[in-house]
Amino acid sequence: QVQLVESGGGLVQAGGSLSLSCATSGRTFGRYDMGWFRQAPGKERTFVAAISWSGGNPYYADSVKGRFTISRDNAANTVYLQMNSLKPEDTAVYYCAADPVKRWDTPLYNYWGQGTQVTVSS
Repeated sequence: QVQLVESGGGLVQAGGSLSLSCATSGRTFGRYDMGWFRQAPGKERTFVAAISWSGGNPYYADSVKGRFTISRDNAANTVYLQMNSLKPEDTAVYYCAADPVKRWDTPLYNYWGQGTQVTVSS
């Protein structure tokens, strides 16, 4: 069983930055591909970014490409999402997800965190 806990959300002005973290339990973190998703009020959960177990092959939604960076530290059992040049439309609850099978941008990850709120004011 893998438990995921997101942190780092908050309120920021447009153009600002936030860094999200997702701490995981378990000794097999290094075997899991990781993803970040977000869900805005009244909308479906959508893909943001994903990274393979090795830290290679970062993959981004077009809407965040060039502004967000996903990374991981397997020694710290943590995955990160650095968000720059934030826009009001980035406002959402952000979730991290984990799976030993490659899921990329699909919502089929087996393990999910509880989410952290990101609000970008205009």
